[in-house]
Amino acid sequence: MSYEKVVQATEKIVGTKQTLKALEDKQVKEIIVAADADPKVISKVLSLAEKLNVPHSEVDSMRKLGKACGIEVAAATVAIKK
Repeated sequence: MSYEKVVQATEKIVGTKQTLKALEDKQVKEIIVAADADPKVISKVLSLAEKLNVPHSEVDSMRKLGKACGIEVAAATVAIKK
């Protein structure tokens, strides 16, 4: 389900650093995180999303998440912009 959301989203931000910046700028309506990502990497994103009441969902694979974004590398987080 969430992979489909990512594929269908017209404006998305890929990567942890970019997702954090977009969250800080209040540009995000939802985030998607990969379950197989390093918890140290995604913990800041999840914490900030929770603080800002931004909903998040989880997918099973970083590789599949990257592919859903149209990139050839794995992605730990993706933000769907407002």
